[in-house]
Amino acid sequence: MSVISQVLLKADDELRYPTTGELQTITDFFQTGEQRLRIATTLAENEKRIVEQASKKLWQKRPDFISPGGNAYGQKQRALCLRDYGWYMRLITYGILAGDKDPIERTGIIGVREMYNSLGVPMTGMAEAIRCLKDASLALLSTEDAEVAAPYFDYIIQEMS
Repeated sequence: MSVISQVLLKADDELRYPTTGELQTITDFFQTGEQRLRIATTLAENEKRIVEQASKKLWQKRPDFISPGGNAYGQKQRALCLRDYGWYMRLITYGILAGDKDPIERTGIIGVREMYNSLGVPMTGMAEAIRCLKDASLALLSTEDAEVAAPYFDYIIQEMS
């Protein structure tokens, strides 16, 4: 849900007009819109590159994942991992565009944890994969843009840890 929707729904639930502080939140949201669009565009246009760099880094750190018996062993398993990494990149861009972590929550980040546990995928490995995605992504952004994007990666990492 967007910041605007949140403010309006809260005010309506309380049968009042938005407060000055809430209106300032909306103003801030609009003022950061261009930056959020720039970040999301950069991440979307470089998704393949980010996923490739992150997966190489992860598999260098954790060669056991791609060794026989590892969760990413074999062409099919590796392709599934890369697909999931792309999915997480999309989730992160949704959050950045909305200026809120709600799209990440709503899409089911908590349910994903249960799914990975049932499949025997180590959550520490998934958290490490997101850290690698974060590093590859933030390297493409200015310092200021990286500061805006980082909390969305950190949120997913925290939920997987």
